Amino acid sequence: MTRILFICHGNICRSPMAEFIMKDLVTKAGLAGQFDIASAAATTEEIGRDMYPPAKRKLREKGVPFAPRVARLITPADYAAADVIPVMDRENLRRLSRLLGPDREGKIRLVMEYAGERREVADPWYTGDFETTYQDLLRACTGLLAACREGRLPGK
Repeated sequence: MTRILFICHGNICRSPMAEFIMKDLVTKAGLAGQFDIASAAATTEEIGRDMYPPAKRKLREKGVPFAPRVARLITPADYAAADVIPVMDRENLRRLSRLLGPDREGKIRLVMEYAGERREVADPWYTGDFETTYQDLLRACTGLLAACREGRLPGK
């Protein structure tokens, strides 16, 4: 079982979009039973809230199934259980370092690294551009799935 935990600032836009995009990709690949995919926040600002409505609209438009969920904060137990923790931006990296301490197992990476780019995914909460966020996350999740299939994950 490969455990993936996507992280963004509040866990209402980018990380749940990535969670459901990744779930859709592994289901279409016939691999759903081999993955545990979730998302969490790096801050407490949105805890308890469902996915932001424009994020839901974008997933619906793209035919990506999703379910009601609530934003939650990452915990040290989440770090221990996860195989890989893709984050959306460098601020998430800094916050996780404060919340969890050093990433001794090398699990935490910018999600776009899986698309071959060392850059951030812009936050559509501020940009309003959910299409670009969706396209970035689709490329990143496709690359992450390839990395999983090829055994290119830390500790795997």
